Amino acid sequence: MTDVLLWITAAGLVITGLAGTLLPLLPGVPLVFLGLLLGAWIDGFAKVGLWPLLLCGALAAVALAVDFFASVEGARRFGAGRLALIGAGAGLAAGLFFGLPGMVVGPFAGAALGQIAGGGSVKSAGRAGLGTLAGLVLGSAAKFVLALAMVVVFAAALVS
Repeated sequence: MTDVLLWITAAGLVITGLAGTLLPLLPGVPLVFLGLLLGAWIDGFAKVGLWPLLLCGALAAVALAVDFFASVEGARRFGAGRLALIGAGAGLAAGLFFGLPGMVVGPFAGAALGQIAGGGSVKSAGRAGLGTLAGLVLGSAAKFVLALAMVVVFAAALVS
């Protein structure tokens, strides 16, 4: 019975983590990894050992890096200047306190205000903000795919 509860907990962590890759309020990738680690631990790492877990850890590290750089790269590709990039980061940090709406509006507004502060036009500020949002969306999609890859690696090791 204990193993069943542990597997339910592991599955819950993975499902919550997958949702968290798309919802910025949850630490998605770390939750997925924690769920997979718990799943491997349940049988004493007999089926899912060191190498699959290292591969899952590497995928998690890549997903976290993608998350960090995606909005900045999106803004940069849309012509954002240095102050807009700083503004996007500051807006993301400030937006954390206002939930999901703040995490969408914060980076956009931060990038736009930074672009204007750097001497950019309102049009270039809008492009910088949109680039930031595009980066956030693409980064979330990439995190989700990488988290799914972690689950596939785990499942393949589990059934082999």
